[in-house]
Amino acid sequence: MKGLDFLMAQETPTIKQLEYFVCLAESTAFRRAAELLNISQPTLTAQIYNLESTLNLTLFERSRSGTTLTPAGRDLLGNARRVIEEMNGLVDQATMINRGPGGTFRIGVSPTVGPYLLPNILPGLHQAYSSLKLYVRENKPKTLELDLLEGRLDLVLIPGPFGNTGLTAEVLFHEPLQLVVPDDHKLAKLKKVQAHHLEGQNILTLEGQNSSYHQMELLCVELGANIARDYEGTSLDALRQMVMMGMGLTFLPELYIYSEIHQPQGLIVREVDKLEMSRTHVLAWRRNSPNRNFYMQLAEQIRSLAKTNLSDVNLSF
Repeated sequence: MKGLDFLMAQETPTIKQLEYFVCLAESTAFRRAAELLNISQPTLTAQIYNLESTLNLTLFERSRSGTTLTPAGRDLLGNARRVIEEMNGLVDQATMINRGPGGTFRIGVSPTVGPYLLPNILPGLHQAYSSLKLYVRENKPKTLELDLLEGRLDLVLIPGPFGNTGLTAEVLFHEPLQLVVPDDHKLAKLKKVQAHHLEGQNILTLEGQNSSYHQMELLCVELGANIARDYEGTSLDALRQMVMMGMGLTFLPELYIYSEIHQPQGLIVREVDKLEMSRTHVLAWRRNSPNRNFYMQLAEQIRSLAKTNLSDVNLSF
């Protein structure tokens, strides 16, 4: 009993203090963190001091240029994020028990799929889960993956694959990539393009940080084509416009073509015979997320909505 009484008497950090700790660690400056938290800087300073006193550890090194985590602070940051996530998960789960599935979730989407998929599934998700709110953030897949791992996002909808063991990914669908050429190009006159027709052609692709770049690089090696490295696109729209200007050929995803390429546009879309090019889209979350059962349910709902609302698009499930 004495041991138990001792443990109960010990102070423990509050959730609010842990939230302040994580915010300060990410923003690296008291002033910036206080603004993000919508509190005064003295309040933040006092709460961080109280947290350090409770833990009997120095979590930050202070200097005129800002704050940096001490080794102890770095060791505890991941645990702090998990505690906050578990608490948020408890609150979300209680809300779901009371009102059905819902709550506010932060979802990251790749800009090469979000604008062309979300309009076709969000109305259906709202109808299925009236109290569900999704805070959508677009960024490159690798950045979104890191944000998910570090707790800044709850879910990501991105092209796979990725091999991080801390994440669970549920496949939503597979999306073909089609060859897009200018309408005055010699390949535009062919009813059936063969793989060998691409030998020596300049292939435009997205910048190297995008997940499709490595796929295009391998394809060009296989076909004897050239990646136009001096003209890497920053977006699918940029690739389309460069093809229209005769700067090269490209492979664009089916959802983008369905949404954005309508004749006449100076472009011709062609399948390449016996060349299967596709990308796989997944919904991913942290493996130990307290909401993982709901996320699996959400993935199934997204898959069902895509099948129904995008039946004219050549997706496979």
